[in-house]
Amino acid sequence: MYCCSEHVELALDIAVDENETAPVIEKTDEETACEFCERVAIYIVGN
Repeated sequence: MYCCSEHVELALDIAVDENETAPVIEKTDEETACEFCERVAIYIVGN
C-alpha cells in the first residue's frame, strides 16, 4: 500500500490484519498518491 506520513499507521494496521505478520515499510521515490487520501505517498507498506 502506498501511503503518506499521516496514514502510515493505518496502512500498518491493515497489513497486519490481512497478513498476520509484520509488514515491511520502505520509503518510495515514486510519484504515487496515497491510497487513503490524495496526498503524495512517502511510504510503501507490504510484505
